[in-house]
Formats: sequence, structure tokens, C-alpha cells
Amino acid sequence: MANIQFSADQKIRLVTEIQRYFDKELDQEIGDFDAEFLLDFFSEKVGGVYYNQGLNDARRLLDEKLDTITESFYELEKVTEFD
Repeated sequence: MANIQFSADQKIRLVTEIQRYFDKELDQEIGDFDAEFLLDFFSEKVGGVYYNQGLNDARRLLDEKLDTITESFYELEKVTEFD
């Protein structure tokens, strides 16, 4: 898996959210550099877990949809004397 990359705009918004969290939940101020460092740390160390979970969720959904499509094919079959 490639490293998780954020656009400049995404990074600014995420850093701002981290700063808001620290301020509201921990009653602590955190600077831009520290918030960006924390974002990079979690992206590197934990991002893969979320990424893999997303893949597993997508795979499970695709399997369910394929099962539904397969069932639909059986419903379309005509009964013949040659089956």
C-alpha cells in the first residue's frame, strides 16, 4: 500500500480538526506543526488498518451484490424438459 497522501486543502482541514479536538476535549492548545506531525503519525501507523477495513467492507458488499445478481440469473431461467 502506498502512503496516504492528502491534498493541501485536506491537510489544512484535518490539522484544524485535530486542533479543535485537542482544545475541546483535552483543553489543550496544539500548534500547526504538532497537529500535522500527529496527523502524519496516525496516517503512517494506523491508516493501513482503516484502509484494510474499507477494502474488507467493499469486498463484503460486492460479494453480497454478486450473490443477488447470481440469484437473479437463476430466477430468469426457463424450465425445459432438457434440464
